[in-house]
Amino acid sequence: MVKICCIGAGYVGGPTMAVIALKCPNIQVAVVDISTARINAWNSDTLPIYEPGLDEVVKKCRGKNLSFSTDVEKHVAESDIVFVSVNTPTKTQGLGAGKAADLTYWESAARMIADVAKSNKIVVEKSTVPVKTAEAIEKILTHNSKGINFSILSNPEFLAEGTAISDLLNPDRVLIGGRETPEGKKAIEALRDVYAHWVPVDRILCTNLWSAELSKLAANAFLAQRISSVNAMSALCEATGADVSQVAHAVGKDTRIGPKFLNASVGFGGSCFQKDILNLVYICECNGLPEVATYWKQVIKVNDYQKTRFVNRIVSSMFNTVSGKKIAVLGFAFKKDTGDTRETPAIDKIFNDMQKPAFVFDGRNVVDAEKLRKIGFIVYSIGKPLDDWLKDMPAVA
Repeated sequence: MVKICCIGAGYVGGPTMAVIALKCPNIQVAVVDISTARINAWNSDTLPIYEPGLDEVVKKCRGKNLSFSTDVEKHVAESDIVFVSVNTPTKTQGLGAGKAADLTYWESAARMIADVAKSNKIVVEKSTVPVKTAEAIEKILTHNSKGINFSILSNPEFLAEGTAISDLLNPDRVLIGGRETPEGKKAIEALRDVYAHWVPVDRILCTNLWSAELSKLAANAFLAQRISSVNAMSALCEATGADVSQVAHAVGKDTRIGPKFLNASVGFGGSCFQKDILNLVYICECNGLPEVATYWKQVIKVNDYQKTRFVNRIVSSMFNTVSGKKIAVLGFAFKKDTGDTRETPAIDKIFNDMQKPAFVFDGRNVVDAEKLRKIGFIVYSIGKPLDDWLKDMPAVA
């Protein structure tokens, strides 16, 4: 039986492996993570992330051919294919700080794989990484391999939070990039066979490593660009008396453009778009393409402008003062059907409006209470420990 292991039990690793287990009952799938709390949540009735349809898939496969474990080294050593789906945040210090991707977790994972592997393995990049990351990872694995052969593949995810399970079950495409060598082609074929259990062969695209790595950054940049484009138009519509919904509908009817991602909004959020565009900007600058870097910077600049413009509109509508007024924000996640609050525009809106700590009542336990408290919110989650000041309140004591 083929064994697959995924390092990283987050928004990408968990759902992706659950669907692979569902569609490939003859493959043993293990999701591993160093966080005991996260793994415990995956093994409980309350999963660590909210995603429509995910509960049903996990419950159907867990205990059969799908497992969640903190025994990272054991499962990596036993697996034939190792997916790496760890965090690649924007660097906060050093060369490229504020733009480049921080590959610390990726490098750590690669060294661990090389250290514990006892047989040949296919190592799959699932995280979004800069172009040429596979080359660096290949060197780490090779120099620490002890005679074991590693084949590196790039298999970027193209999931949208809120529709991840649907996207996985019926993907527009599955992209697999590998070396154009006999070993590389054999590895591509092995991973393609996994996806071919449910994905039509004509939707499984095979490229070289660098094309696959760049395609993920390019896709997110193009999507973010569309959002910034329609948001820029929304400002012009307000100034001229046009209706942005009507303009977007008319533009979207052009088959060369299409209607998706043309809804004007407060701006894009989430963990991917801004991070990936900044990464793309850095790569352009490193390759001597300042004009291209400047072009992509404008996508983020327009997004920031839209969020600021929205807040200014709110304050202006209240006679330029929020003193003594209460503002309700309906929805805190960065988009619907997800509990993910990373880079949500709601945070910008509340930060700019509030004059004292805002109170958050979480009746479904879907928000990250600790993260909200660090930002400055007072949080009351059903069935969870109370903030100190709440303990003395008669209504909740």
